[in-house]
Amino acid sequence: MSSLPDQPLSPLDGRYRAAVAPLSDFLSEAGLNRARVEVEVEWLIALTDRSLFGTSPLDDDDKAGLRALYRDFGADEIAWLGEKERVTRHDVKAVEYLVRDRLERLGLAGIAELTHFACTSEDINSTAYALTVQRAVTQVWLPKLRTVIATLETLAVEHRDAAMLSRTHGQPATPSTMGKELAVFAWRLQRVADQIEGGDFLAKFSGATGTWSAHLAAQPDVDWPELSRSFIEGLDIGFNVLTTQIESHDWQVELYDRVRHAGGILHNLATDVWTYISLGFFAQIPVAGATGSSTMPHKINPIRFENAEANLEIAGGLFGTLAQTLVTSRMQRDLTDSTTQRNIGVAFGHSLLALDNLERGLGEISLSQHVLDADLDANWEVLAEAIQTVVRAEITAGRSQISDPYALLKELTRGRRVGAAELAEFVRGLDIGDDAKERLIALTPGGYTGLASSLVDVVASR
Repeated sequence: MSSLPDQPLSPLDGRYRAAVAPLSDFLSEAGLNRARVEVEVEWLIALTDRSLFGTSPLDDDDKAGLRALYRDFGADEIAWLGEKERVTRHDVKAVEYLVRDRLERLGLAGIAELTHFACTSEDINSTAYALTVQRAVTQVWLPKLRTVIATLETLAVEHRDAAMLSRTHGQPATPSTMGKELAVFAWRLQRVADQIEGGDFLAKFSGATGTWSAHLAAQPDVDWPELSRSFIEGLDIGFNVLTTQIESHDWQVELYDRVRHAGGILHNLATDVWTYISLGFFAQIPVAGATGSSTMPHKINPIRFENAEANLEIAGGLFGTLAQTLVTSRMQRDLTDSTTQRNIGVAFGHSLLALDNLERGLGEISLSQHVLDADLDANWEVLAEAIQTVVRAEITAGRSQISDPYALLKELTRGRRVGAAELAEFVRGLDIGDDAKERLIALTPGGYTGLASSLVDVVASR
């Protein structure tokens, strides 16, 4: 059997490439290297801006030329770094050599020794990861999550009055509305999205073991911690002052746990909507040319929600591993985080793919109100809760002598189908006031939704 041409091993780089491509600009190896070049260049500029070690601030043209190294980072730089790393066997060292090489070309060889000055690789890496993960989350992943939330909010408002039978424990229960149930998911997701948006993205810049030892040896009278802080914060990320050789990754653990939490809520959404489709509450809108089953022409399978469910499980497992591994580093440094962090993009890729499928899936369903109405009309026994509660109120008010209203309704309805006429007859025979009887006789399953409709305003008005 002949060998295939080079093929992507991950479906994220093959079948699902289009859905996750925006993440690769940040969370690919090339995206990481571009950010590393950015950090090296900006550190050079920061040192020369302060005229350290006899240097003078660079003019605007020289700064623009340096910044073009990462702003115009592309195929040539990717290839150059690939060749150099095959020699150095060290990715960050290859980046340093790239910057030195370009300094020569720019006529700035006089400041070449300030490239990577007093840095350990993790100064560059922690900053580059903070930048790339922050940009991937804020520019790609979080906007997609907010799109799904907005879609849910729109559907919640549209279906706020669509009465439906609830299914607590899978059994007929007090009715709600489809809008309120979708609003619950929007509300849950919005809370976690706000936590993610307000989270930290931290870097360290304090040398080999986080002590600024080499910095002080080179220039004792500089406030290096303050210089490092201003440099890192100038990149619009946060500064971690107290670290070992590595930034401790706690901000990453917090982020991945929150993203995994959001994934759990989204998984719950996917399985609930899948179930509503199976019950007939939602009909799926046919997509022209699509095939549901290879042998059953009538089928429209809920593949968007099934795809989302599976990818959220993969993403959740990866985020869990990231959080579990990154929280620990032996003594001042070990390399377990290095390999682990290379999978950040894979985790976010599966999560983004799930979000894409959920967004599409929610746009391809239509509420079947007649199915909801028929389901409600077949389950009048759910009004037993209302009847026994009203009877309790009547007893308390002195308008009834019934001794155990719960037992009375349990005997009438538990495990039995009870129709409208039978319930009305039962209510007429109750020892309660006339006003209470009228309210109960007028009640229907579809009208027994409490404040469900108005609760949608909680998300609609935010």
